[in-house]
Amino acid sequence: MKPIIAYLRVSTSRQGRSGYGLAAQMEDIERFAAANGFSIVETFEEVETGKGSDALELRPKLKEALATAKRLKAPVLAAKLDRISRDVHFISGLMTQRVPIIIASMGANADPFMLHVYAALAEQEGREISNRTRNALAAAKAKGKTLGKHGEELMAIQTAGVAAGKRKADEIADRLGPIVRAVQAMGFSSYAGIAQELNARGVPTPRGGQWHASSARNLLNRLEIRTHA
Repeated sequence: MKPIIAYLRVSTSRQGRSGYGLAAQMEDIERFAAANGFSIVETFEEVETGKGSDALELRPKLKEALATAKRLKAPVLAAKLDRISRDVHFISGLMTQRVPIIIASMGANADPFMLHVYAALAEQEGREISNRTRNALAAAKAKGKTLGKHGEELMAIQTAGVAAGKRKADEIADRLGPIVRAVQAMGFSSYAGIAQELNARGVPTPRGGQWHASSARNLLNRLEIRTHA
């Protein structure tokens, strides 16, 4: 069997105890390795935030994993792309290490270009969500609204998301369209199946949450409208 290095990461100690923690990641990694003829020869676990373009300096275990992989001429395997990073600059920097990186949720054939594409989409989503929330809060404050921690105005801003207008919905459909079409080409035809695969690949919804059959249906309907517009 082919050797491979496993890399697992949680952002905080809390995430290590719940959510998509180390145990869940290891299950996905082991399942992928067994299905694709890999033997996990060493495992590196990390609990770090690792944000920003200099994140590798904050990830000693990732540096060790890359060094070990280079020495053994083996790839590094992570469960999802966000366990490595959603920062495009960081992903680009990893490519210069000349160590193959495999993301279990993206499949064995995902090349560096695909890693860049998915990282760019995730990064852009996070940026737009942050900008929309910040602008909406500023506008509300300018109107004299009281924005308590649980205030109705704040809740309305956070839940409004990209449903604010047709133009924004079209922009989101254009951006996510290629990913959804790629998922469909893999054989996922039902709304629930598409939603499950998007979640497995770590692709956030326009609001930064999880996909459901209804949100997948809404996106596909928008894509259909865009196609025949």
